[in-house]
Amino acid sequence: MGEPRGIFCSAQGCVGDVIIEQRLVESKEPASHVPLACSAQYCAFPVDGNVLCLWNTTDPSYQPLTLRGHHEPITAVAFGNTVSPLLICSASQDYVIMWSLDECRQKVLQGLSPRGVVMGTLLGQVLCLRLSPDDRTVAVCAGNKILMLDIESRSILAELEGHRGHVTAAEFCPWQTHIIISVSEDRSFKVWDHHVGSLIYNSPVLTAFPLLSLLIDAKSRQLVTGCANGQLWIFSLVEGHHFRCVTRVSLKKKSESFSRRVESRLCCLPEESQHPCTHGLEKGDEVEASLPVLGLAPCDLSAIVSAPCVCGLSSETTSCLWIGSSAGLFIFNLANFELEAVLHYRDFRSLSIHVAGSCAVMSKANDDKAICLLTSLFGRKIVMLEIRVAALVRSQQGHDAGRHLSVLPRTCVGPTSPLCFTTAKESKTPPAPQRQSAGRSTVKDQPLVFHTKVRSSGYASAPHVTMFSPKANTRKRGDHSSRCRDGPRSKEYPLESSPPTKLYKQRVLAHGPAAAHCVQYSAGDGQWLACGLANHLLLAFRADLSGTPTVFSGHDGAVSTVCWSHDSRWLLSASQDGTLRLWSLRRAELALCLGKDVFSKPVRSAQFYYVDTFVLLSSGPELQLLKYHIDTCKDEIQRYKQKNRCKRVFRLPTTGRTEITSLSAVNDFYSYLVLTAGRNRTLEVFDLNAGRSAAMTVEVHSRPVHQICQNKGSSFTTQQHEAYNLFATTASGDGIKLWDLRTLRCERLFEGHPNHGYPCGIAFSPCGRYVASGAEDRHAYMYDLGSSTFSHRLAGHTDTVTSVAFSPAAPQLASAALDGRLQLFVADG
Repeated sequence: MGEPRGIFCSAQGCVGDVIIEQRLVESKEPASHVPLACSAQYCAFPVDGNVLCLWNTTDPSYQPLTLRGHHEPITAVAFGNTVSPLLICSASQDYVIMWSLDECRQKVLQGLSPRGVVMGTLLGQVLCLRLSPDDRTVAVCAGNKILMLDIESRSILAELEGHRGHVTAAEFCPWQTHIIISVSEDRSFKVWDHHVGSLIYNSPVLTAFPLLSLLIDAKSRQLVTGCANGQLWIFSLVEGHHFRCVTRVSLKKKSESFSRRVESRLCCLPEESQHPCTHGLEKGDEVEASLPVLGLAPCDLSAIVSAPCVCGLSSETTSCLWIGSSAGLFIFNLANFELEAVLHYRDFRSLSIHVAGSCAVMSKANDDKAICLLTSLFGRKIVMLEIRVAALVRSQQGHDAGRHLSVLPRTCVGPTSPLCFTTAKESKTPPAPQRQSAGRSTVKDQPLVFHTKVRSSGYASAPHVTMFSPKANTRKRGDHSSRCRDGPRSKEYPLESSPPTKLYKQRVLAHGPAAAHCVQYSAGDGQWLACGLANHLLLAFRADLSGTPTVFSGHDGAVSTVCWSHDSRWLLSASQDGTLRLWSLRRAELALCLGKDVFSKPVRSAQFYYVDTFVLLSSGPELQLLKYHIDTCKDEIQRYKQKNRCKRVFRLPTTGRTEITSLSAVNDFYSYLVLTAGRNRTLEVFDLNAGRSAAMTVEVHSRPVHQICQNKGSSFTTQQHEAYNLFATTASGDGIKLWDLRTLRCERLFEGHPNHGYPCGIAFSPCGRYVASGAEDRHAYMYDLGSSTFSHRLAGHTDTVTSVAFSPAAPQLASAALDGRLQLFVADG
């Protein structure tokens, strides 16, 4: 047996020590695909074919323990789950043997040969063994069936048959121990109740390649299986989800994308902080053609999440797993389905193995170290590696550029800020002189009463004559100030309410084809619901969809964006006709129109910003800030005279001048940050206080981002203010990603609904617990932030659901679709 080989680093050098090759042995027989197993204290493997060897992982100075009893080559090894006594089971063509390591160690100390208990003989080719959580039952995967053996009586409890190929892996469900799940070379997985010997679920064929590995994560309630071509399939085991597929991941593509992201992060660091080791491939190298998933194991990152040297990790990343492949090891995050770290064997020139045939990994609880057991694909070597996880993650995460970002302002407005400059400039502008009648005194008449308002007698008002066309769609003054009394509303948003999933009302928007493109509740009170249509109209409904909507007409193209002002008095709309229009809700008329002569490129996104001080918009590759003035003077005679004005006060191009596909900023309070998404799949954050780009990340989705939605919860407490830094992005065919602005990292990926081509909207609930999304399959989907798959599917539409919106005042959700209908959902009960 070899002694510890010492500490190795990449040939290029790295930050700290990453790998220690603790032990090395060379078998007499080829070791390319021998079974391996790791526990908290030992790792086990067959040597010379039929001899089981165990290494102590806590103290490398301990002599290896060898167990003899098989006559045929060992094909499967598995440790038990209890610490005392610690059991290990081994299988070959002739025997299935159970060993007690405490008894075996005592026998060796006494100079005797340790012996195990034969559980079965001539059961066939066993490719996998798995012990139940209480170590009372062992599952023996022999051929295309699973034999459930009782360890105490050594009898067969059940025989599970149904696979059409060799069973390659099996796992007991941690929270339902009577459930066992198996994968096979027939490219499917099956769910069994081994107490009664029945099949619960049979999956379809998943891929063209055999399934090799399996893992059940108790924290996320997910099933992960890997196949020979490097694909990972993830399924939900939550009750009621019916084993739905959450996502499918290509390990090769994830590795390539991770390498590019790490390179972009390192390029942002000072030269003295850059460490080009272990983060990817050298120039001229290529990623392996395939990365077979040889093994899956839990990865405990809890010990390094709070470490100050590791940036960008949060509590979400503790739900991770190790992926062992022929080319390296990968740390995979089950919350956002992204790689946290990559370790390529060939990056460490002094390692004895650069291409693995078998792999087993074990993370030590509350420890920075992990143990990896490898066999050589083209030789007879077997090595035990000690991996220092914090050093590995730190060398690749780097110093996140967005770690100081926050939507909450932490400094005062600078003297050179575009926000400060425009305000100061306008403050120097003298107010417009008041219009005086001929011969009238310039001294303002004062009331002779002690009231600030006196009811007019009518003599000074304009005569009521039909000189002009009547204003269409006018409402009584009380309509705007009063609450909706008929709808399911409350004065304060109930934080502990269930999500709005019960269909309350459906409303047809217009006769004939009138697809709905966007929908938005008025800010604060949520009394109004605006909806933009493909027939060029903008409608404003009561929140409960009762009564006749207010109609705003004037666009010559489909209305693509609608936004309310903070005081709910004004509506902003952008259209495919290239114009931006601002409407008065009370008067139901156009207040301001900016045409194609103002913008060189079509306006893709627009909104009120800085508590209605500005209009923020994107035009091509530019972010533009407009200062506007609306004259609210009530002069009925000259009300058609244009006194409203707008002026562009600031413009800022994106990095690389890529077209902006979406933007978002907070308008409920003064915030300096603006989030933008580019056509080149980048996400860029601008600080308008500094007037520059603050941070950027690349490859946020596989396709250009369609929408950015910030968590603008109206019900957050002081302790929950950091939740404002959460935002979501969506792209066609790529799910919904949840991001933390402070680190500019994806924290979770929401999957489970089909959006392959048409862009569909997303929205946060006011309590910040739920995310809703439209989909192409005519449903809206509700997600809980703690799960990666949807919790509710909302039906009723007959075409693609294009937009969703939560009411800020009550637990209700509005959805709009291409079928020209609005639907209102409320909380059940």
